[in-house]
Amino acid sequence: MEDYTVKSVDKALSLLEMMSEYPQGAAITELASRSGMYKSTVHRLLGTMMKRGFVEQDTQTGRYKLGYSLLDLGMRLLSSIDLRSEALPHLQELARQAQEVVHLALLDQGEVVYIEKVETPHTIRMHSRVGKRVPVHATGLGKAILAFLPAGELRALIRRYGLPKLTEYTVTDEAEFLASLETTRRLGYAMDVEEHELGICCVAAPIFDNTGQVVAACSVSGPRQRLDPARLVELAPLVMDTGRRISQRLGHHQDNHPRSV
Repeated sequence: MEDYTVKSVDKALSLLEMMSEYPQGAAITELASRSGMYKSTVHRLLGTMMKRGFVEQDTQTGRYKLGYSLLDLGMRLLSSIDLRSEALPHLQELARQAQEVVHLALLDQGEVVYIEKVETPHTIRMHSRVGKRVPVHATGLGKAILAFLPAGELRALIRRYGLPKLTEYTVTDEAEFLASLETTRRLGYAMDVEEHELGICCVAAPIFDNTGQVVAACSVSGPRQRLDPARLVELAPLVMDTGRRISQRLGHHQDNHPRSV
């Protein structure tokens, strides 16, 4: 396949990705050192992106950080996702009933991406945020999606990204992991009991589109002292019902999703 990569654009995008790791801004010397580019090249690229609002320079420190044009693009992308707007009322109702944090997420390049989050006055602050990516294999959201993928796609994801250990509770054995996905398919929901983050548990259910393909998942998450495994099982019907109602809004009929793998 012919490579159509434009090197200058690729370098500029690499700088944007690096600056996302520096919320207080980064100096040209830092960006040049990390990227392996000449300082003069970094300076020219930053200057170009500043003109378009994708990069800003702090007038006091001289450091560079991401600009608001990126936020505008991100919000336009989010607003264009019909799934998010269709799901929000149902997520809000789930949060009201569960009194815990509710998430909506997609699968992208072997990771779960949060595209919506609903909190209640009673929920604790969590590290999750819209746009954040987390490993797919160690989250209830991820497992709820993986369980309903075609067998070939599922195994390709495992081969490519593996099952890295994140906490002492993360399932890293492939046979055990596949068995847990079979349980998810049978029950209709997935659980994460401190597999991704110590002290945090969740229960999640899949969301299907009009073709019967799994496209997302919704979940209820919270601290283990409130959401122990028994409480997760109690909340599972609520989460599954929310997943079904969102799926229906996307044109899905309950009897047309694949039961493969």
